[in-house]
Amino acid sequence: MSESSWRSWITELRTRLASPPARRLPHDDARQAAVLVPLYVDAGELWTLLTRRSDDLPHHKGQIAFPGGSLEPGEDTWAAALRETREEVGIDPERVLRLGELDETETGTGFRIVPCVGAVPYPVETRRNPGEIDEIFPVPLSAFQDPKLVEDRPVRIDGAERLLRVYHVGGRQVWGLTARIVQSLLVRLGLEGGGPPD
Repeated sequence: MSESSWRSWITELRTRLASPPARRLPHDDARQAAVLVPLYVDAGELWTLLTRRSDDLPHHKGQIAFPGGSLEPGEDTWAAALRETREEVGIDPERVLRLGELDETETGTGFRIVPCVGAVPYPVETRRNPGEIDEIFPVPLSAFQDPKLVEDRPVRIDGAERLLRVYHVGGRQVWGLTARIVQSLLVRLGLEGGGPPD
């Protein structure tokens, strides 16, 4: 990829992520956390990296997720996202170019998550932490746009009927918080018009 086309997609993504500004939730006692949404270009297409969390972890075990975790005292969201990404998948924070953030979201397990979107150079060099991560795998963003791979599954949560967004990619199901982050990213990048939130 030429330097001008690299700069072009970086500039476009920064613009789309900056306006309107990412929403933040009202302050509460939920644990603050951050994830990194790493993006890179391969063969003219935008890709991201996802992980499958270890079954031995206390929270979100075995789930498909972006690398990330809780903020430590005095940390901001980017510092936490980059630290956790280095710990989980071995990506050097110095190789991550900050692009912007997505809307803060919360989980049913008491976490508030800020998704930090960063560009990483291709080929992406990773090193899996076997104590936290069972698998690291790449996914082209186009896979999340394929209507045949997107399901809005009716579920009952706290007595109310809701639609749960599920992406079926590479024989895996991406749902919950990670699906919400993916959908938010696609909407921000103009790759999806929205649809039912879960």
